[in-house]
Order: sequence, then structure tokens, then C-alpha cells
Amino acid sequence: MFRHRGKSRTPRHNFRLAIFLSFVAGLVNVCGVLALGVLTTNITGYFAYFAEEVTKKADAYGAYFLLYIISFLAGSFVSSFLTEYFLIRESKAPHSASIFLEILILLTLGLFGDYFLGCGFDHRLLANFLLFAMGLQNSLVSKISNSTVRTTHLTGLFTDLGIELSQLFFYKEDGEREKLLRSISLRLAIIAFFFSGCVSGGYLFLSLKFKMLLIAAFIMIVALAYDTILLRYYKIKNNIRPNSQL
Repeated sequence: MFRHRGKSRTPRHNFRLAIFLSFVAGLVNVCGVLALGVLTTNITGYFAYFAEEVTKKADAYGAYFLLYIISFLAGSFVSSFLTEYFLIRESKAPHSASIFLEILILLTLGLFGDYFLGCGFDHRLLANFLLFAMGLQNSLVSKISNSTVRTTHLTGLFTDLGIELSQLFFYKEDGEREKLLRSISLRLAIIAFFFSGCVSGGYLFLSLKFKMLLIAAFIMIVALAYDTILLRYYKIKNNIRPNSQL
């Protein structure tokens, strides 16, 4: 799911990656909206809000929207930088640093988010940490899946889904149609699990508040552990040395 790259990566790996992390993104998204009043999984609308504030000459408030954009960009940059850094050093798990960093952010806000708000910490600044975490995740998923999977926002997914649904009327060859149906299934899974994360997160927020992010962090830990256990099982089953690369 996380470790397979290039030719060794299959649609099944991408599907597992999609359902785990799109659910996490849904949880983070609804938490950002309900706790902070800020969308924390995409930044498209913030360009329009920033432009609106600039034209109104409300520069100080507009700076928050610019900071949201920069935070998401910084998360993407850091994730890619860490992955490339460990790839060059032939790490067995070059993705791990980015995942651990995202887990750390989710755990910190899950444990202390309500306390920060109670102490008067600016909620708009707090939102930047979630945007940074989602920038980390989106970059990581995109890099691992060769840009096949996106988990933090749905605009591009619905565009691609619309294109692929229309192609069903024209692609008649068995190989083409199978590939197309597999891609549609992946996109529908991402949408379904993102939506499920949002809905379940909304109910969880009523009683847990920021602590619901602990569930998101736990899912990330489970996904990482599942990937590690599955890899070890595969190596044992196929009599591959434990320290060898796939």
C-alpha cells in the first residue's frame, strides 16, 4: 500500500491507500469546519477569498487566506522533500517520515486542540496545522500512487469521474473497458470513504470535539501497521530475505 512503487504497484495497492486516507481526510475536513470554521483539506476557494479581501483593502484579514494556501503548499513540499531525501539514501520506507509527521500533528491537535481554543489561541492560525497535515497527505498519496490517487479534495475526482463515465459509451474493447471500470471504482471508493469520514466525523464531533482527530491518527497508525505486517507476511510466504527490497 505505501511501500510498493513503480511496476510492483497494483490497483489493489491504490485501492487500499484510497479507502484508508480518504476516510482520514473526511474526518479532518469536518473537524476543521465544525471546530474552526475553516475548510482544511483544499485551498481552491481561498484564492477567491484572498482576492476579495485585497480588493476591499482589508489586507490584514486577507493574509489569513494567503497563509492557508502557504500552509498547504508547505505540507506538500515537506512531504515530497522527505520522501526524496530517504529515497536517495535507499531507505526501505521513504514514506514513513511524512506519515509519522502527519500522525504527530493529528495527535497533538487531538489531545490539545480544545485546550488551545480555550486559551484564546486564534482558530485561524490553528487551522494552518491541519492544512499543513493535509498538504503532507495529498503529496504523499500522489507520489506513492503515481498521481492516480487523491484523497483530500473531490473537485478533480468528480471531473475525472464524469469524463470516465462518458467514456463507457465509447470504450468497447474488453481491456479498455476493464481498465476504465477499475478507475471508476477507485474514484467512487475515494468519494464514498471521504463522505463517510465527514458524516461519521460530524457525529463524533458532537461528543469528542477535537479528540476525534485521535481516531484519524489511529487509522493512520493502523494503515502503517497493516502495510508492514502484510509486507512481512509476503516475504515469509515467498521466502524473501527480511531486509531485501521489493
